Amino acid sequence: MSGSAVGDGSVARVIVALCGGVGAARMLAGLSSVLDPEEITAVVNTGDDTLMHGLHVSPDLDTVTYTLAGAINPTSGWGLQGETWEAMRELRELSGGRLGWFNLGDRDLGTHLYRTSRLAEGATLSQVTAEVAARWALRLKILPMSDDPVRTKVFVAGDTGEDAELDFQEYFVKKRHQIPVRRVEVRGADTAKAAPGVLEAIASCDRIVICPSNPVVSIGPVLATGGIGEAVTARRSSTVAVSPIVAGHALKGPADRMLAELGYESSVVGVARMLSRYSATLVIDEADAERASEVEAQGMNVVICPTVMSDEIKAANLARTVLKTRAAHQVPLTSGGPEGLRSPDGP
Repeated sequence: MSGSAVGDGSVARVIVALCGGVGAARMLAGLSSVLDPEEITAVVNTGDDTLMHGLHVSPDLDTVTYTLAGAINPTSGWGLQGETWEAMRELRELSGGRLGWFNLGDRDLGTHLYRTSRLAEGATLSQVTAEVAARWALRLKILPMSDDPVRTKVFVAGDTGEDAELDFQEYFVKKRHQIPVRRVEVRGADTAKAAPGVLEAIASCDRIVICPSNPVVSIGPVLATGGIGEAVTARRSSTVAVSPIVAGHALKGPADRMLAELGYESSVVGVARMLSRYSATLVIDEADAERASEVEAQGMNVVICPTVMSDEIKAANLARTVLKTRAAHQVPLTSGGPEGLRSPDGP
């Protein structure tokens, strides 16, 4: 093992986890299996939120909630297991296939109907998120990064040669993330406030975990919003990030291609360059062990262990490693500082 070793027996107990979608949900499930869930606060990306068929959909909040409830569709990694799709089937029939490209299961629609109704009544997204979590009897605290609207916009090459703007879900779902990305803008992040309790939890916890989520469109919006990035930077020595890139590839989704398209290196070194401002330690997979010294050159301690959470036991083992990793008090940044995550203009 290169860099910092797994700790000396002490275990971080009060955790804040910065989360995107599937990878973060699995990380949270692992943390919840080895800690009292009441000591965990998940701060979840809402840059992916969208208005679909008049409904407020929060994909990352729902993926985290359904996963921790043991109700996630295990095949897709999103939506509810045992779903039926009659509403979407009828919508596609009525529209001649024009609508229904964003698939919402019949039970899942209930969540979005409830969220939309409560927001229309004046409830905040934080309040609605807590109510949905309570419906599933979850004991950890799930917070949106902000109650204010923050939206991730993806710019791709347009037909006229100019950049064309897509809502994130248009890029990710409708276009199946197959179009090269020119830049990413996190719109509203500069004026949005962190949701109530987010900054306080970051300031007072034992350990901040940056989950293995897409650093550009899952973690980036969280860090860009409401002073969250600055609060995490202030706790840099107590922050541990887990690389979502293993041997140059993303385990799920377009993170590897997106990094390359935006000018970052699709590797643990590229992840280190983006996150070293915020985290003093990066957990990397054994497949990337030979690159540990390059990560350290970015000003980060390195922990090497299996990071692929292919089952509950492996997720729990990764969680234990993250919790036992010693705080890194004396890790200098490289000269000139890290590349970091930028908003709204991207790299």
